[in-house]
Amino acid sequence: MRTPLDLADAHPGPAFTVTLDGREIEALPGHTVAAALWTAGVTSWRRTRAEGRPRGVFCGIGVCFDCLVTVNDRPNQRACLVPLRPGDAIRTQDGTGHDG
Repeated sequence: MRTPLDLADAHPGPAFTVTLDGREIEALPGHTVAAALWTAGVTSWRRTRAEGRPRGVFCGIGVCFDCLVTVNDRPNQRACLVPLRPGDAIRTQDGTGHDG
């Protein structure tokens, strides 16, 4: 049985590249969108529909929907839940994420 101490000594696979609004960032296997963005120093990636206020991760467990982002042209993905794959294209999102 693995313990938290074993997990702290984990050795992830090699880093891979994804893009955020065209900017390349590194991610590790198992990273969610939110984890990779935080690691890259990005703390907000969506603006609210009515007042344009910045949003990022709030709850971190997929309940609050504050961390919505567009991944591979699919809007409204919860960044705290979506695992990244090499080459994924992430876009910041305004409001509902639908153009127009």
